[in-house]
Amino acid sequence: MNVLGLVNYWAFIFLMMVGFYILISQGNLIKKIVGLSIFQTSVFILYISMGKIRGGTAPILMSEGNPVYSNPLPHVLILTAIVVGVATTALGLSLVVRIHEAYGTIEEDEIHEIDLAEVEDGVRSLDGGGMDVSGMDARA
Repeated sequence: MNVLGLVNYWAFIFLMMVGFYILISQGNLIKKIVGLSIFQTSVFILYISMGKIRGGTAPILMSEGNPVYSNPLPHVLILTAIVVGVATTALGLSLVVRIHEAYGTIEEDEIHEIDLAEVEDGVRSLDGGGMDVSGMDARA
């Protein structure tokens, strides 16, 4: 088989690896969402490539002999996956906006540090305030 005949599969592999790398290497939440979108696009390319048959036509009954039909199911599934991908991206971006409002940053490591500081401050205030962990007054 010719290597150039597999361009769609090479594009799939390249986009999947780029999207996955962005997803795991970046600390910025928006960049992670972009990486996820690139990863999803690579899966779209894979399914569309598998659904195409060389010389195939749309599955419409004709009076001519015995034509070769392309399977429409992968294309229909990809249309649904595109809608789900857009909804996922929109939800992710709205969560990033809420996270930015709550923490003042969209960097993952800074959010983690803020959470750890809040937990440590919460433990100190519980220990130093005369209240035990169960919420009952320890001084009584």
